[in-house]
Amino acid sequence: MNAKELSYGLLRAAGIALGIMLLLFFLYEIQSVIVYIAVAAIISLIGRPVVIFLRQRLKIPNQIAVIIVLLLVLAIFVGIIFVFVPIVIEQSQYLGRIDIEAFKSDLNDLNAQINAYLGVEEINIIESLKQSQFVRSLDVSLIPKFLNNVFGILGATIVALFSVIFISFFLLKDSKLMLNSILVFANRGKEQKFVRVFNKIKILLSRYFVGLTMQITVLFILYMILLTLFEVNNPVAIAFICAFLNLVPYLGPVFAGILMALFVISSNLGADFQAIILPKLIYVMLGYAICQVIDNLISQPMIFGASVKSHPLEIFLIILIAGLVFGIVGMVVAVPVYTAIKVIAKESLSDYKIVKRLTRDL
Repeated sequence: MNAKELSYGLLRAAGIALGIMLLLFFLYEIQSVIVYIAVAAIISLIGRPVVIFLRQRLKIPNQIAVIIVLLLVLAIFVGIIFVFVPIVIEQSQYLGRIDIEAFKSDLNDLNAQINAYLGVEEINIIESLKQSQFVRSLDVSLIPKFLNNVFGILGATIVALFSVIFISFFLLKDSKLMLNSILVFANRGKEQKFVRVFNKIKILLSRYFVGLTMQITVLFILYMILLTLFEVNNPVAIAFICAFLNLVPYLGPVFAGILMALFVISSNLGADFQAIILPKLIYVMLGYAICQVIDNLISQPMIFGASVKSHPLEIFLIILIAGLVFGIVGMVVAVPVYTAIKVIAKESLSDYKIVKRLTRDL
């Protein structure tokens, strides 16, 4: 290799590295748009079976069917807002009327009852809070900044909602829109392989997200019934939050259980701990455990087994690895990403024994 060829190779490598860096920077700058497209793609995967049902069974035109599905999605979103906004307003009014001294007394009484029941040394919660680093470093001037952030988040939410609905409309209206976009990257003569891979991934992920939606819905109903039976305040909002946390595999149910326990205690603040709070807490946690057993034995096997064609142990290891490498976000996206990788591997690397073994059910 002469000096000219060496120089050309170095310049070419530097150009490729620069191009990759610019591409990564560009993707970082438009990350919100990528998130909008990803959410819209999920909505289209969930809504596609409904659109097909409306179009084929009820003979509704495709465009009208898409609008109906998006209106349902929008109605669900608005319904969630109407559930939470009155609760936030109610709690704000309640906080404005609250007797701070009485609250301190109730909190310390609860603390004393718990300590007496457990037989441990009493700790003054109020004094502990006063001595905490957070309270001592609390800056009242941050409140206006916090309000500005709230309004900023509200504006960003409106933009995000409009963007997601707009993109979802076209993805649902034209099922080949995303496929045609992906085919741009296919080599000549490889288009059919791309089509097979894309259609297989679309079918599996559609089943997965539909199953996930059903799982959250079932948990929401079970949690709401449980919290209503034991007269916990705001059962609909609490049930929705706890059900939604189940999107995070393994860790989500733990946080949901802790959150539910805290709401049970706060709903009965001022009552006798041993006679009222502790029995109610035990019954609610027992009911929560039963809901989790139903979810783990019925809902999850149906989703992971029937939809993405993967063994539960395989899924557990993938989620664990994704969580260790990418954190909570990795745990949430582990299953759909792994499913897509399996389909691609089956088409491209089917000669390898391990790929055959992992993709034999696809």
